[in-house]
Amino acid sequence: MDKTASRSRTRRTLRLLLRGSGWYFFICILSGTLLTVCDLVIPQVIRVTVDSVIGNAPPALGGPALRILDLMGGAEGLRAHMWRIAVFLGALGLLGAMFRYLSGVTNAMAGETLVKTARDALYHHIQRLPWAWHSRNPTGDIIQRCTSDVERVKTFFQEQFVITFRLVVTILLALACMLTMNAKLSLVALVMLPIVIAYSLHFYNRIRDEFTECDENEGILSTIAQENLTGVRVVKAFGRENFERERFEKQNVYYTGLWVGLLRDMSVFWSVGDLTSCLQIMLVVVFGTVLCVRGEMTGGEFISFAVYNAMLIGPVRRLGRLISEMSKMGVSLNRLGEVLSAEPEQDVPDAVTAPMDRDIHFENVSFRYSEDQPEVLRGVSFTIPAGKSFGILGGTGSGKSTLLALLCRLYAPTEGEILVGDTPLARMRAKWVRENVGVVLQEPFLFSRSVEENIGVCGADAEAVRAAAVTACIDGDISRFANGYETVVGERGVTLSGGQKQRIAIARMLTKKTPVIVFDDSLSAVDTETDERIRAALKRDLEGSTTIIVSHRITTLLDCDSVLVLEKGRVSQLGSPKDLLAREGIFRRIFELQMAVGEED
Repeated sequence: MDKTASRSRTRRTLRLLLRGSGWYFFICILSGTLLTVCDLVIPQVIRVTVDSVIGNAPPALGGPALRILDLMGGAEGLRAHMWRIAVFLGALGLLGAMFRYLSGVTNAMAGETLVKTARDALYHHIQRLPWAWHSRNPTGDIIQRCTSDVERVKTFFQEQFVITFRLVVTILLALACMLTMNAKLSLVALVMLPIVIAYSLHFYNRIRDEFTECDENEGILSTIAQENLTGVRVVKAFGRENFERERFEKQNVYYTGLWVGLLRDMSVFWSVGDLTSCLQIMLVVVFGTVLCVRGEMTGGEFISFAVYNAMLIGPVRRLGRLISEMSKMGVSLNRLGEVLSAEPEQDVPDAVTAPMDRDIHFENVSFRYSEDQPEVLRGVSFTIPAGKSFGILGGTGSGKSTLLALLCRLYAPTEGEILVGDTPLARMRAKWVRENVGVVLQEPFLFSRSVEENIGVCGADAEAVRAAAVTACIDGDISRFANGYETVVGERGVTLSGGQKQRIAIARMLTKKTPVIVFDDSLSAVDTETDERIRAALKRDLEGSTTIIVSHRITTLLDCDSVLVLEKGRVSQLGSPKDLLAREGIFRRIFELQMAVGEED
């Protein structure tokens, strides 16, 4: 992506993230600016007090400031009533405290609103992204963008952006006051400003590149941790704890090294800032002392000038920090923009909601996951009759699961088309297709909720949940759980066996009552007897539905009306189980092999 397009994307992302928090930031900036004005008045009070109240010099004031002095009784009146100065300073302090409170509250509200807006926008957008996008992006990296990157953008706006206006006002007004008091000494104080800007710009690009690499490797580290936490049973079952620990530590050492390098450069950056600040203070003190000795400055002016110089150093250094923090925020904002600008899944114009209880036709369908990968399916053509059971058999990598993904519109064919009746699947609304195709995967995902909530996740009531559980032959197992249907299954169903998870997933699918039902090898973890009971119950309760069964177990496919055999992405055989057993081919060979193994058992 070119720089113009990248900047345009960044602007769009910023507008989206600041939606709802803009007014809070505005009030925060305004109150912060007024607080700065209160702070800048105090050195002038000190100057007038030292030179005109304690001393006898005429007050070097004009306009509103002189009128305020007159209202307080002038220099003579203040000399007789010094408490008035204390009251005035107290009032300034109270007013400043009010502005500080308002600034802090609105800043917090703005930051939290920004976070809520950002996470809502990311979550909603990610939900609409196509399955292909999710397969390309690791879960750990997505989570890291939705948490760490969002937090970093929030921190920048809360701690850096809102203070920028206050810094600018402080610098401009402080310089104006310094110039009115002594132009020569002001030039001395300004000598270091170009140096600060120069080294800040020098470090900007370097810090940005280093932080980009840190952020990307944090995503890799999060992915490793997420994979190991979700796959802890596999790690323990194969005794790979040491291997996974070493893998994590290797990435963690590399990631830590990147941050150490970045912090080393940041330390140099701040050390240079400390050096320039000390030099600026030293120059002002030395030259100011000389000017006082020569009579070109009064004592009050020198004290006020020194205060303004101290007030100037902080904002100038903060501007340098602002540049470095902006580089880090820019990386996070760009990563968020990559997600938010990803093209969401969209239906074609005038998409339809045609009936799904029709024959399903695959016509010369070919598919590859990317241009640099070989075709998974090549010229596949067959028909699934409506209301019939259709089996699919094939070896690993033959394209079985890909066929089902195409039917659910998770992917689109590279060539050819899929029709339901006379309507191309591509012309149907994706949501409509998925609402009418019930899918049970080989490795079902269960939420960390109760059994009843997992089965009724699509909105089924308790009666429908129990009826589906009976059909899926899982009701007896659930009844033996300590809390029955209220038993919490744990993350990803970790407390259940593979067969129990598959049957709960079948029950969940049955609550949808869809016209098309897909079983992707979803009975592989149950024994043969239970398999037969489930198929009998499904045949009884799903009469009239189009049932597609993918299985490696021939006995599961024998009751199907027809069976498709895939080999290396092509149709090898197609026909009824009886016909396929009567002729030579893959179906018959696998049947004989499985029967021989069964007899040996």
